[in-house]
Amino acid sequence: MSQAIELPVLDAADRDALAELLLAVADDEFVIGFWDSEWTGIAPMLEEDVATSSIAQDEIGHAKALYELLATLTDDDADRIAFGRDAADFRHAALLNHARGDWAFSVARRYLYETADAVRLAALAASSYEPLASLAGKIRREETYHQLHGEAWLRRLAESTDAGRDRLVSGLECLWTDAQEVFAPLEGESRLLERRILAKPMQAMHAEWQTQVRDRLRPICAELPDASPTPDGRRRRTDDFRWLHGEFTSVARSEETATW
Repeated sequence: MSQAIELPVLDAADRDALAELLLAVADDEFVIGFWDSEWTGIAPMLEEDVATSSIAQDEIGHAKALYELLATLTDDDADRIAFGRDAADFRHAALLNHARGDWAFSVARRYLYETADAVRLAALAASSYEPLASLAGKIRREETYHQLHGEAWLRRLAESTDAGRDRLVSGLECLWTDAQEVFAPLEGESRLLERRILAKPMQAMHAEWQTQVRDRLRPICAELPDASPTPDGRRRRTDDFRWLHGEFTSVARSEETATW
């Protein structure tokens, strides 16, 4: 994974705060990519097998680029960050702790994640930290197609049979509270905001996202309950994620000195 990146000089506190942000975003992309990769070969139709595999590959590629930026910032190794940490050390949002579920459940999660990620990426693309702004801008272009795919399937299931619609609604209701954690507060957030490394507070991003998705989901399901991000929203782990962690680290653990 490693690649040389020329970075501006930051002081230690700024570096730590930025590292926390990069790890959170990278882990989100990495974990959802691996969950969606589980549909390879078993998606409802051939076209979706190809599309979902491609989206999963994109997400893991985005995580790779973010891990490389983080590794250069912290003098670490991108492979170690991706494959060498314990499950408890991952900092993805609680939304991504859930197992793959059925197709409607995956569509619900994909829609919630992509809409939240779009709001976050817009803020990151306006970062004063040029390497992050540049990378976020590149990622946004690919994520546009992911959003369109998620929206198309949301509409398709919402307008389908009662069973399909019911499964979609069930997935949205199950995931709603944990979806807020994409905007969980960061420990070094005030410093990032002061330096404009983060162009908008997580709280403001969350409010923007809530307005968008509530308006879109209101015709599909009953009014969703009030929910907000929590300070531990990126530290809670489940047996489902621990299983996935065992899967995606198994090859690296089989030969720890290898370069992946």
